Amino acid sequence: MSVSTFLQKDSYMSNTSRSLLAGFVGGLAGSAVKSLIEQFLPVRKIEQRSAQIKIVDDLSTKITGTPVSTQNEALAEQLVNIPIGGSLGAAYGYGKKNRFGLRPMDGIVFGATTWASTHETSLPILGLEPKPTDIPIRMQMNELFAHVAFGVTTELVRHYLDKQLRE
Repeated sequence: MSVSTFLQKDSYMSNTSRSLLAGFVGGLAGSAVKSLIEQFLPVRKIEQRSAQIKIVDDLSTKITGTPVSTQNEALAEQLVNIPIGGSLGAAYGYGKKNRFGLRPMDGIVFGATTWASTHETSLPILGLEPKPTDIPIRMQMNELFAHVAFGVTTELVRHYLDKQLRE
């Protein structure tokens, strides 16, 4: 059975495959948009390292005995952002496998809940980011905006690819 035949069949497996694939690609696109926005809107203080850098730096130190070099920090950050964005997008796509049509509001909710469940709760609890009360409100709103753009982009790309794969 070819991939195109599998994706065109109307079965649970083909619907799931299309949804996961469309969501994954949507999440990658959303991550790219989020990263681009963060180049222009500050989401942390200049001297503050991102949670992604802290994670990769710790891993690098454990594996190689040395932290990530300053020149490679941008790349290291994307090595965390890309798989997380793709994974979140795939989960989002799976959740939308039986919901057809473009729903930008779903993307807004997805992005906002991603922000709340990471930057407002889990990352501070893990000690990877300061408590929300220690972050200026403008930076929090920039981060929220970037996550909402991530969610909306994920929804737009997911919808487009899902529609293309169904046709």
